[in-house]
Amino acid sequence: MQLAVFVVEDNAEIQENLVGALEELTCVRVVGGSATEDGALDWIARNSDWDMLIVDLFLKGGSGMRLVQRVQRARTDQKIIVFSNYVNASVRKRCAQLGVDAVFDKSTEIDALVDYCSHQCTLLGTQAALSPAHPTGGTP
Repeated sequence: MQLAVFVVEDNAEIQENLVGALEELTCVRVVGGSATEDGALDWIARNSDWDMLIVDLFLKGGSGMRLVQRVQRARTDQKIIVFSNYVNASVRKRCAQLGVDAVFDKSTEIDALVDYCSHQCTLLGTQAALSPAHPTGGTP
């Protein structure tokens, strides 16, 4: 099983490095990305099969904080993660108020983000193992 992730990051180098690390070290499969709030919202409106959004707070167009406010999750198990250089106690508190699942500081918590994604991969594998092979009760 793979974790379908959409990355909202305006720095191309950071996005490339993040995608490379997550895809190499975890079960993450990056399904798309955007450098703007509107681009991300457009993609989300057309795609409901994502498992996780990773969002920077400062974008080329719009705001990551406003984006997480506006995102409508199609499923309760979809995760929204903030990954930013501008993390402090008030940002963490505001993110929690908006329903963000986790907040990581780019400069000091990349390993924690990788660990979080690895844990989500483990949970995804456990859910897949527990789901019935024939949910309608049919025989193989």
